[in-house]
Amino acid sequence: MKPLDAKTSNPRLGAPSFPLGHRLFRLAWNLVWSLCGRWTPVPLFAWRRFLLRRFGARIDRTARIYPGVEVWYPPNLAMAAYSCLGRSVDCYCMDRIELGAHAIVSQGAHLCTGTHDVDDANFQLVTRPILVGANAWIAAEAFVGPGVIVGEGAVLGARAVTFRNLDSWTVYGGNPARKLRRRFEQDKPGIFPVRLNS
Repeated sequence: MKPLDAKTSNPRLGAPSFPLGHRLFRLAWNLVWSLCGRWTPVPLFAWRRFLLRRFGARIDRTARIYPGVEVWYPPNLAMAAYSCLGRSVDCYCMDRIELGAHAIVSQGAHLCTGTHDVDDANFQLVTRPILVGANAWIAAEAFVGPGVIVGEGAVLGARAVTFRNLDSWTVYGGNPARKLRRRFEQDKPGIFPVRLNS
């Protein structure tokens, strides 16, 4: 669902950025998640997966969603096998957020797919998807901005901030995030690391 045209909806004057049906869906989702999902004990991964799926998310049966996770709009969330959203991750999925197999988003990280056109007098809301590749790691309290592609096996360090794509098998840190070094590739995920030749 794309945002309303700010020229006609006037969100700067307090009007909504999304249609009524979309807002009512999110209201129902927030009520269900607040009452039945967000606070549930850690072992209840299957229950949290079930709730997200009922509201349109595509979640593999092996994916893990920890307590405290915020999901803005479940139909825009997809999680592949053994991917993970840690405690209190904020999935601000105004647009698609997709996690590849074994991708990890650690506690307190923020995946933000929405921004505003600062050169538009109406401050138009703009959305772009975030794709987190297989075996990538978004560390604690890091921020990933709209439209970012996190390459396979990439690492974004704790509290780092990126608005640009991250190369595969590369470690990044800082604000703004910069390349720190190459990461060990996995010959087979979860088995033995193989050092890359520089």
